[in-house]
Amino acid sequence: MAKDWAKPFYRSAAWRKCRAAYAASVHHLCERCGEPGTEVHHKQELTPDNIHDPAVALAWGNLELLCHRCHDQ
Repeated sequence: MAKDWAKPFYRSAAWRKCRAAYAASVHHLCERCGEPGTEVHHKQELTPDNIHDPAVALAWGNLELLCHRCHDQ
């Protein structure tokens, strides 16, 4: 569950568009196990200091599509 300070970002049109495009680019498959992906994960964790930096929050190089099981690991 997103932290309260991050909820506006995760509800934003910019994030939704980025998330959808990224998932499509990897064919909606988990990048670790190949199962259907459900979570677009930030490799570098978002913080209150970097969440408004598009080079971190919206950069495809910082994203990974994972299934629920891999995301929980």
